[in-house]
Amino acid sequence: GLARCAQHGLVSPAARREADLAAGQFEPPCPVCGEPVAPALVDEDGPMDPRNAYAVSKLSQEQLTMTWARSTGGTASFLRYHNVYGPGMPRDTPYAGVAAIFLSALARGQAPRVFEDGGQRRDFIHVRDVAAATSAGLLRPSGQGARAVRAYNAGSGTVRTVGDMAGALSAAVDGPTPEVTGEYRLGDVRHITADSSRLVRELGWSPAEDFAAGMAELAQMAARADGDHQ
Repeated sequence: GLARCAQHGLVSPAARREADLAAGQFEPPCPVCGEPVAPALVDEDGPMDPRNAYAVSKLSQEQLTMTWARSTGGTASFLRYHNVYGPGMPRDTPYAGVAAIFLSALARGQAPRVFEDGGQRRDFIHVRDVAAATSAGLLRPSGQGARAVRAYNAGSGTVRTVGDMAGALSAAVDGPTPEVTGEYRLGDVRHITADSSRLVRELGWSPAEDFAAGMAELAQMAARADGDHQ
């Protein structure tokens, strides 16, 4: 994610040091001066800085598609989904997102364990909004003046924290209050939030799903699935 330094403007914080994380210093500093920075939204034209294999693979897909478009005269829309949740979300797999992990804990009657201080900023978007955004990208006009390839962030446009999600899921099932543990994982990015205004502006899309209602729906579906497996 990007951040804004009062002295150096928009910067890309370096990977956080284990010593800082162990000391409870979760916010990354400016990579130039070391001073605190403010989280910033990332637009589609920001610098690419993939820091794990998944991110590298997504960037490679875009680059391969751009190569195809140049060689064939084709048109493509890149939809960059943010933290997607909703019906069909996997649980108890290596690819499960944080919501699935929280729901698994709640199903056991345990409090969701929130890493760091719970202040990690994310953009949680419902899968139905993602489907609508994808449809808008597929139907993007390709006539005169349209760009052959165009990237679109697909996020809700509302920044929330991992702690917010844990609290919403616990409330939806009347479960225990989330436990903020201070634990951490090396390589986790502190803040990842997108500016999705291009998708709204150019394709007429806008998110329609309410966060609290979406969390309640997710929790109810997970509870029904657990009941079916008993």
